[in-house]
Amino acid sequence: MGQDARVSRPGNLYPYQERDLNILFEKLGQAPAGRRILYQLPTGGGKTRIFSEIAQWYVTHHHRKVIVLTHRIELCNQTAATLKTMHIRNKIINSTVRRIRDKSAHDCYVAMVETLRNRLKQGLFDPSSVGLVIIDEAHHNAFQKLLSKFPNAVVIGVTATPLSSNAELPMNKSYHELVIGESISRLIKQGYLAKPTSWRYDVELNSLKTGNQGDFTISTSDELYSSKAMLELLLHTYETHSKNKKTLIFNNGIFTSRNVCKLFQDAGYPARHLDNRQSTTEREEILKWFKKTKGAILSSVSILTTGFDEPSVQTIILNRATTSLTLYHQMIGRGSRSLPKKKTFTIIDLGNNIDRFGEWDAPVDWQLVFDQPELYTERLHSPVASEGHVIASDIRSKFPNTLQFSFDIQAAHQQAVADGQKPMVVIRDAIRQQAMMCIENSDAIPEALALADELEQEIQWRVKQYGKCLGKVTKNYTDWLVSDYKSRLKTLIQKIMQRNLLRKGKRKAA
Repeated sequence: MGQDARVSRPGNLYPYQERDLNILFEKLGQAPAGRRILYQLPTGGGKTRIFSEIAQWYVTHHHRKVIVLTHRIELCNQTAATLKTMHIRNKIINSTVRRIRDKSAHDCYVAMVETLRNRLKQGLFDPSSVGLVIIDEAHHNAFQKLLSKFPNAVVIGVTATPLSSNAELPMNKSYHELVIGESISRLIKQGYLAKPTSWRYDVELNSLKTGNQGDFTISTSDELYSSKAMLELLLHTYETHSKNKKTLIFNNGIFTSRNVCKLFQDAGYPARHLDNRQSTTEREEILKWFKKTKGAILSSVSILTTGFDEPSVQTIILNRATTSLTLYHQMIGRGSRSLPKKKTFTIIDLGNNIDRFGEWDAPVDWQLVFDQPELYTERLHSPVASEGHVIASDIRSKFPNTLQFSFDIQAAHQQAVADGQKPMVVIRDAIRQQAMMCIENSDAIPEALALADELEQEIQWRVKQYGKCLGKVTKNYTDWLVSDYKSRLKTLIQKIMQRNLLRKGKRKAA
């Protein structure tokens, strides 16, 4: 069956799509009734095209009906339009459809979860006629309860992140196997996705609280991200890294988003606010404005993470923190579309999200995520970094000859400013203090250098405090500063100890 499908499909599929479809067709051809397969492909990889091809193949080879389930009306319309271009006779089951009269007129149905659930309860839809169920954005756990309504159908779920939105309903309990598609890094390398440049800012998140769903609450996010300091930081980051570029800003609350919109409008930039409480007409008008306006800034809440495709977006600003891996990938994915004149895009992270999840294009072991979601989730929900500063006793014990272990970066910075000195003297003095710690607890250079390696966490802490003193410092800069600090520390240790050895040698010679 896979060979026949390969001949009959149009030739405008990408090579990785062809490869994945052949794998999926092979599995479908052998799948017994009730088999459930999950397919992972990054945002921007063409999931709608993939499952439309699957629908066409299934109808052609099995002569049974297909139903595609989505969770938003925008996705319903997008899917139906794609199916239509492929000449697949389909019908959207929405709130206006009460009964399907001519069942032979359609090979494929597209429905929202809630609508289909209601039609099934009313007995207006016959699930026995369906041989294949395709679930878009399959990580949404709202789909799981519907699967039991199609006991004789094969199910294919499609998602960019095979991690359930409900930890109590892991995806490996709903699906029998996972098929992994092309990685983000390879899609970038092959030119299908734009290459990201990330700017990370270290934001204090101590005030954020998590809600019942495990993500940060809107109320605490609004309080933090509507503060004067965070609004000033947002404007600064935009003007530094994205000025006059088409920018999409993701917020956690409407209150924050409106404040963000006003911030940019007051600064003279073209900006609009968008949320899911606005009417369909108003949302369409705003999106048209965003598409045609050069350098437009769109501040949004919970609405543009799925079903939105505007390739001209040049910058994504994460003006929020999230514990959702799926949301993280969806938000950044909105800027990843590649165009002939757009091969790169910018990510500005104001929620320590990159620290939490890793770089967006970094490798992810999706099989591990699927097989052991509880372990992966546990790691994600652990603190990104300790906000308190506690020096471990086992580290202290390695420096028995040191009386003063700590170094007050903030006080040193204040003194440097008062004395009219450059801020870097603080780092210089901090390095010297730690160099002396290593030297006074060692008899030889290798031993002292080994002690320097033990100071990793303390060095990270000092550099973080130094960055706070400077204000508006990127994580990229602090990462470089940590590396430079450690290099200078070891150089200084060797220099001082070699000089001391030379002096001892001269004294003995005298």
